[in-house]
Amino acid sequence: MEGTVFAPALKELEHVKSEQGEILSKSFLEACKHILPVIDKFGAAMALVKSDIGGNITRLETMYSSNPSRFNYLYSLVQVEIETKTAKSSSSCTNGLLWLTRAMDFLVALFRNLIEHEDWTMSQACTDSYNKTLKKWHGWLASSSFSVVMKLAPGRKKFMEVIGGTGDINADIDKFCTSFSPLLEENHKFLARLGLDDMKAS
Repeated sequence: MEGTVFAPALKELEHVKSEQGEILSKSFLEACKHILPVIDKFGAAMALVKSDIGGNITRLETMYSSNPSRFNYLYSLVQVEIETKTAKSSSSCTNGLLWLTRAMDFLVALFRNLIEHEDWTMSQACTDSYNKTLKKWHGWLASSSFSVVMKLAPGRKKFMEVIGGTGDINADIDKFCTSFSPLLEENHKFLARLGLDDMKAS
């Protein structure tokens, strides 16, 4: 493998904004998609997270593909639902963007933990990042199934070797977190302005 598993996502993030500084739908979704192979390396522990992220990407992509010029900017997918008053529906793109952003918050926190706390086990790193991000939005059932699943997390050393490929994995993780976090922040601010950033899981 050329470079680390983060290389394709890092490449995509170079083109994620328009000249006016708006997040582009296609590039943002592609960057998220490039993280799916990283999640794969966690094996069964992350199967739920992966299908959740994959499902939300597909939902947003389907809407984008229906009219690429109209939905060129990520937030236009939400604005159209605000106009039609469908943003709060559980199958809306707004909901999809919110949960995609939250799942990515979790992954960014996890990747940061892996480079900042070298003495932590994988399970510690996962639990800490879950508690900091997704936990408050999950009901009891989701939280308890999450803690069971985290016990299936692979060994840290093996995982880092697998995702490292021929590149500098710590540098790439750092680069990914640094360039991706501000986009997630921006998504939260945008959704919060519309009063849509605090929807919980049913």
